[in-house]
Amino acid sequence: MTEQEKLELIIKTLDLKKGEDIQAIRISDLTILADYFVIVNGTSNTHARTLADEVEFVLSQKGIEPQRREADTGNTWIILDYADIIVHVFYKDTRNFYKLEGLWADGEQVDISGLLIKE
Repeated sequence: MTEQEKLELIIKTLDLKKGEDIQAIRISDLTILADYFVIVNGTSNTHARTLADEVEFVLSQKGIEPQRREADTGNTWIILDYADIIVHVFYKDTRNFYKLEGLWADGEQVDISGLLIKE
């Protein structure tokens, strides 16, 4: 699976599970951490955990496992590290507090509108 296919699968999975305000930021020109950050929030801690679990499940069905999974005790920020793509799943209040998009504002916003289900 190519990096682009993996990115699209992650975004579609988050969208199907009703993740809010999904964003993809290309950061490969800024850091060696990863090529992309995917940022999303859930409506509750349980929803955030469900989003992360579903991404992990769907990718594992394709034989792709995260190198690391980190979560705080309240599931308000969960990180799935797939080396080239790092998925940040937040509870809404936690996302608003850390403003990760602002920290990586020099990255390139990826247009994902064609991947999202129109309601």
